[in-house]
Amino acid sequence: MISLLAAWFIPARNDVSNPEVRRAYGVLCGAVGIFLNLLLFLGKFFAGLLTHSIAMTADAFNNLSDAGSSLVTLFGFRLAGQKPDPDHPFGHGRAEYLSGLIVSLLILLMGFELLKSSVGKILSPAPITFNTTAITILAVSIAVKFYMFLYNRNVGKKISSAAMRATGLDSLSDMIATLVVLACAIVSHLTALNLDGWCGVLVSLFIFYAGIRAAKETVDPLLGKAPDPELVKQIGELVMSNEVVIGMHDLIIHDYGPGRMMLSLHVEVPANQDFATVHDLIDNIEHELSEKLSCEATIHMDPVATDDAFTVELKRKIELLVSAVEPGLTIHDFRAVTGPTHTNLIFDVVVPFRCPHPDCEIKSRIETAVQALDPTYFTVIKIDKPYL
Repeated sequence: MISLLAAWFIPARNDVSNPEVRRAYGVLCGAVGIFLNLLLFLGKFFAGLLTHSIAMTADAFNNLSDAGSSLVTLFGFRLAGQKPDPDHPFGHGRAEYLSGLIVSLLILLMGFELLKSSVGKILSPAPITFNTTAITILAVSIAVKFYMFLYNRNVGKKISSAAMRATGLDSLSDMIATLVVLACAIVSHLTALNLDGWCGVLVSLFIFYAGIRAAKETVDPLLGKAPDPELVKQIGELVMSNEVVIGMHDLIIHDYGPGRMMLSLHVEVPANQDFATVHDLIDNIEHELSEKLSCEATIHMDPVATDDAFTVELKRKIELLVSAVEPGLTIHDFRAVTGPTHTNLIFDVVVPFRCPHPDCEIKSRIETAVQALDPTYFTVIKIDKPYL
């Protein structure tokens, strides 16, 4: 159904890098989710009235909260699709992450409310009436929720949407929860055991799990998680395929919402190359990154002495020295400026985030090691962090 509706209402539906197309998918899936969840709420609420089951009634209100979640997702996509303005020059794409976070919080809230009701039913059990109509409603709702899981997951992958994937996980947890309710209703009927309250506890645990997973998936981009290794590999291969580039470092990727990525990096180029020619080649690399990865790229050129045997050999020695000071350390942007009385060694040191020593200590140890190598070597060290 989603594919058919997308064919009708989203003409350029395969251009998923286009923010307008992503917004249209989000609005479409949100509208369908609201409609289906409202139908499920009415059906399950009616089933709960027929059977006097707290688990069925709670499951019905769970679907009502899902309708609200779909409404939040819909508004989130509409807001995320707004064009940049003077107050938000990078657009409103992160509103999609915020909508996903609100969805996850609603999931957790519903799980808590269901847990309270279920514990109350365990402490004060009430008889459950077995009803074939109610069982049929639950079976149909399981099929509907599985379909909703599939289309939310597939569309979420298609447009790389954390909010859609969060909604898909919510649908899957709802399907499992309803399956548990159905199984408990049948077992209670066949064995005369009242499992309604315990069934509600299990459903609430499923909902809590889905809410925590959904929250993590939406909070990580807001906090600035490490970029996808596959994306980093693509960038590296594209940049290094240019014959003038001999090294790349300080790659930083800024995520302002799906389809709104900005990246900056440094490339090492031979110092003896014509500046204007190299600058033109770097412009071409920026344009290629923008075209192939749908991003804005800024590249800084670092000239490197490749025909100076003294500098090349000195760099090799410093690399070995730095790695001996602390495993995992690397250097780049190495320059040697020789004067009448001493030589300034200028370079950046990349210190991993998990390094147990403070940056000032690392810097001091490297300076001491370099002085031990040659007292006439002075260091100008900048500490970098691996943002990948």
